[in-house]
Amino acid sequence: MADLTLTTSDGERLQAESGGSAEPSLAVVITHPHPLMGGDMYTPVPGGFFRAACERPGVAALRFNFRGVGNSTGAHDEGRAERLDVAAAIEHLASAAPGVPLVLAGWSFGADVSLTVDDDRVAGWYLAAPPLRVVDPAEMAAANSPAPKVLAVGERDQFNPPTDAAATTMGWSNTRVDMIAGADHFFGVELPHLVDGFTAFLDTVVQGS
Repeated sequence: MADLTLTTSDGERLQAESGGSAEPSLAVVITHPHPLMGGDMYTPVPGGFFRAACERPGVAALRFNFRGVGNSTGAHDEGRAERLDVAAAIEHLASAAPGVPLVLAGWSFGADVSLTVDDDRVAGWYLAAPPLRVVDPAEMAAANSPAPKVLAVGERDQFNPPTDAAATTMGWSNTRVDMIAGADHFFGVELPHLVDGFTAFLDTVVQGS
């Protein structure tokens, strides 16, 4: 693992950590849940994604704290300026692992922000429990991307259950909603099933590249 500092296009400095393969065939940027509700890059879902990605042969991973979280400078901006944070993470990892497919993975707030990314280097999205309202879905550029998108939603999600997620994303390109049986928005004991879905998705991206 390596501690990093990312610099955004508007001059903020973000606390980050990278790990995994030094010669990757796949790269993953991982985003965290709502900063005003205790979310940071160490919370269970991004932590689980990061560990799983780093343990996967041929995968490089990067996680970071959004502006205003932990040692990151700046202030929370309700999902607006945070888009620049994701862009900085993509730029860093794409430079460190040029030419390999890059996946965006995130939970809740971070999932919504990740869906705004419009970057041809992104080969897929794996989103855990996106509320699909932190950011207006009309601003989610991923909707029109041909790259695969999986929304992994707990059967009992309190904020955006699977049927609602499916209704919102109806008509999106190459998108499916996977229900995690028995889980709510926080996944709890079902977290291993979520992580299994994430690693399976990484395998499909590599096979499709």
